[in-house]
Amino acid sequence: MTSASSRDALRQLDQFWSMLDDLSENDPAAYRSFIDKQMKEGAEYNSPPEIHTSLRTDILGPSRGFLYINVCSWKRVAAPQDPSRPLPVFAGKLETETKEGQDCSTVLDIALNPAALEENNKGDEEVCMLALNFARQQYGLRLSEEYTVVSCCPKSSQSDLHQRLGYQQSPNGPRQPDTVSQTPATLLQQISLQSESQDEDVEAQMICRPTENKSKGLIQVISTTYTQPQEPEYQLEVKADEARASRYVKLTVELPEVCSMSDCQLRISKDDVLLEVEDLYYLLLKLPESVNEDTAVAVFNKKKQRLTLTVCVL
Repeated sequence: MTSASSRDALRQLDQFWSMLDDLSENDPAAYRSFIDKQMKEGAEYNSPPEIHTSLRTDILGPSRGFLYINVCSWKRVAAPQDPSRPLPVFAGKLETETKEGQDCSTVLDIALNPAALEENNKGDEEVCMLALNFARQQYGLRLSEEYTVVSCCPKSSQSDLHQRLGYQQSPNGPRQPDTVSQTPATLLQQISLQSESQDEDVEAQMICRPTENKSKGLIQVISTTYTQPQEPEYQLEVKADEARASRYVKLTVELPEVCSMSDCQLRISKDDVLLEVEDLYYLLLKLPESVNEDTAVAVFNKKKQRLTLTVCVL
């Protein structure tokens, strides 16, 4: 049974869809400007996490060793709200390495929205204290009160960092706005995901800020679990359009756990296509022939839970 809030959301999406269709037909220039703005924001949002500062401290218990923390800047984490409210932060997986004859080293990555780091830019000490507090309360570690800012942590290459934080990127690197399908359907996917991502794309935790009122110093944990997406069943084929004496590529993807096109993030270039459904599916395919990405049309069948993409061959 669909809730009232869900019906309202679907109604708003239908209205937005109609608005995009009207805009593309009646004012192509405004439509293009709107697309460029949304694609630029989408590219910024999908940028990878970057290390802001790294620190090291001693673990006093349960087992002795060193704790290295990478404090990262990542736009996928929700921006801070009222200063009196907890600060959103996303944590990666703890990674511990033990070498014979040496104390064990543990690496922890935590990510905050760039605005949160800019807000605290007048003193990175506050950021470091927040990171240490987080490690104590979330992982039950007894830590030294002293810490050292270091140039880098062990196992902190980009690939290591991305793996621990669950960030995935196309092997071909970041997409530019002009490689994305410029249809209302695809644009709606991008905009919907951006609007929902603050709550759903990165399942963040909340960490308290330093405050005089200690009763507000609570951490609300939502989730730290990262689920590896699966490759969905699909069919990729080249077909002939006899009426237009042309050919096109048709991709059909079965998405049994998806209820709406807005759950999908679809990107296409002349050589490949990328489909992502957060925490569920990840599909990156090289196309059998080069295509004109501007002709791409994506349709989602809610009843069959199937996505169909068609795009003309160059």
